[in-house]
Amino acid sequence: MRTSTRIAGALTGLTLTLGGAVLAAPAVRADIPACTQMAQLAGATDSDAVTAACRRGVVGDLQGCATGLTGAGVAGGAATGACRAAAHEPR
Repeated sequence: MRTSTRIAGALTGLTLTLGGAVLAAPAVRADIPACTQMAQLAGATDSDAVTAACRRGVVGDLQGCATGLTGAGVAGGAATGACRAAAHEPR
């Protein structure tokens, strides 16, 4: 078998494998609106900071999310709850 044919076959196999992994991966959905609403109800004062913090919660950075929400005027327990809401898919 020629080297160019082997390389083409290997690249095709790799492309199909990676493409299948992307298609099989579950879609990550998060609930930023629930997080921001909970934060606003808990007394958040800066909506831009709340949105940024909730986005941290979406990617799993719950500590960074809670710290951001606390800085925006949300009490600690409410901030943690809002960040947990951000990490879950919408209902």
